[in-house]
Order: sequence, then C-alpha cells, then structure tokens
Amino acid sequence: MNQIEIIEPASIIDTKGAPVNLGWARKPVFSYNPAFTWTPQRFTSSSDRYVIFSKSFMFVYEIYDGGYLGFIHVTAVSLIDKHIASRVILIPFPLGDLSLPNTSVANSIRLRHEKTILDFIALEQGSRIVKVDIQQVGHNRNLRGEVVLIEPVKAQSIYTNSMYLGENKRFQFLRCSPWWSVEGVMQYENMEMAFNRGKAWGIFYWSRITRPLKDVHYWAAGCGLWDGQELSFNIGYGTVDNSYGTENAFFVNGKMHKLELVTFQASPSGWLKPWKFTSNNFRLEMTFYPVQQYSRKNHVFYQLYQVRQVYGFFSGRVTLDDNTIAQFDRISGIIERRETKS
Repeated sequence: MNQIEIIEPASIIDTKGAPVNLGWARKPVFSYNPAFTWTPQRFTSSSDRYVIFSKSFMFVYEIYDGGYLGFIHVTAVSLIDKHIASRVILIPFPLGDLSLPNTSVANSIRLRHEKTILDFIALEQGSRIVKVDIQQVGHNRNLRGEVVLIEPVKAQSIYTNSMYLGENKRFQFLRCSPWWSVEGVMQYENMEMAFNRGKAWGIFYWSRITRPLKDVHYWAAGCGLWDGQELSFNIGYGTVDNSYGTENAFFVNGKMHKLELVTFQASPSGWLKPWKFTSNNFRLEMTFYPVQQYSRKNHVFYQLYQVRQVYGFFSGRVTLDDNTIAQFDRISGIIERRETKS
C-alpha cells in the first residue's frame, strides 16, 4: 500500500473547496480554511474530544457541531465495577456558533451552556487542561474536576486528510494524539477519582469533516505501559478513500510507528465479547476485552447522529518500525462506531 506522507505545509482543500494534498502526516503541516468550502453547513461537522482514563476509570468529553445538530457529551465509566453514567446536552442548529477552532494546535475552547462548564485549554508549552462542571450526570449527580494533560517530549501525532469515495467536495480531516500523561482529580458526587502521571493517560481526537449523505466511521484507541515505556495507538477506517494514508499508528513515548490497513472484527456473539484486530502485513495482532458499552441516537430534521462506544482493555503484539516486537497486556482503551446521515 503506497501511503503518502505529507512533510511540507499544505492546505487540505483548494480555493474551490476540493480536497487536495491527500495523505498523512506526523506533524501539524495541514491547514484548513473553512471559507473555501462550498458545502452547505448541514453537511459539515467539527468535533473536539478528550478521553481520560486509568486502569480503574474512563471519562469521555466531547463538543460536537454537526450543522443542524450539536451537543456536549460526557460519559464516566468504572472499569472495575462496570458502572456507567452519561449526559448529553443537545444544542439544535449550532451552525458554527460553538466556535470550534480550525486548528488542532492552538485550540482552546471555553464552553458555557446553561449550568454546564466544559473547558479544553491549550497551553503554550504543549500541555492541555480539561475542566468540567456538569450537573445531572447519570442519576442526577454532579461531575466536576480539572486535569492537566502533559505532552511527551518531541511527540508526534497522526494527521490524515482523506476524500470520500465518489465525492469530489467531501473530505475528512483528522488528528489523534493518544499519548498524554494525566494529572488531576475528577469528583463524581461524593467520590473522588485521582489521576497520577505514569498511571493515567489521555487521548485527544479532533476532526473537521464535510460529510456525504451517509458516513460510517470505526475508531479505536488506547494507551498504557509496555516494558516501562508508554505504548499507545490510534486505528480507524470508514467510508473515506484511505489509499493515500490511513489513521493507523502505534506510538512509543510519543514517537510514531506507522501501520497500513487494520481490520476490526467484532464477535458474532455481541459487542461485549472479545474483538480481534489484525493488519494487512501481519504487524499487528490484538484482542480487545470489553467491560461496558454506551449507545445513543439523536435526530434533528434530516440529520441523524448515532454512536456506539465500548470500553475495556487491549492485549496483543505489534511490530514496530525497527522490527522490535512490543508485547502488551491490558492497556485501557475505547472502540467506537459512529454513523451520520444528512
């Protein structure tokens, strides 16, 4: 598979809104100017998401602007007793009013909606802060707290610029950084959950998309320890043409090891049974052991948003770029299937 790595600064679309410079990158070389898009706003979506977790707890925070349908979403999961609590605050017809930035580098967001506070703050030295205060999560309980995400030295991310099959004006622009160390505290009602550096991690997943009438995307990511080092990954596929570059990569202490195609295989017995993952060139063999799942469906007029997430642990082996074999066991992570119709 001849993937194209983009190493020089490049726009993801031309002045007529057509995708250009298709491929992948390990640094923030892509730029995006939405003023050049000719797609109606109901076909555009922007999402900023952080997943924060340890061996015991996992939190998913997302701000989403899908044109006609927007939302603030938080899910809290106990990976020990399988308890799950969530809150979705729908925001009809945001149409860009959530002010999600066009860059994933300096992308601070301070969102206030009714009594909800959700801040994603990018600091100058590369760290991030996630601050949350949301009421009525789960059984009308409050979730509040603040964590700091610390970036590894000289860390790389996986960036992809892809075009939808048969669509000359529809594209998918993604970034995933699955390697943050996390420090801080989250408080759910009377329970405090501490996150300590070296024992807690974060995933930053960012997307800017102009969608076709129907879009389906599978995604998985995780982070943990292997041989005293931080091992993390991002893998995914969907209805885009990924022949120029996939979003599949493993990271050791923030350094990327690029993969080609990866196949997701859920158990015929259900999503809470083990999943299998393999790569086209046999570099990856991985099993996912689910603990809990979450799903929902939202409609606004013509627009449908449907998501299903599964939380648990990944074990397996991956061959790195230098032919080292990383054998890892029970690193925490997430799988998602997301579908939109416009």
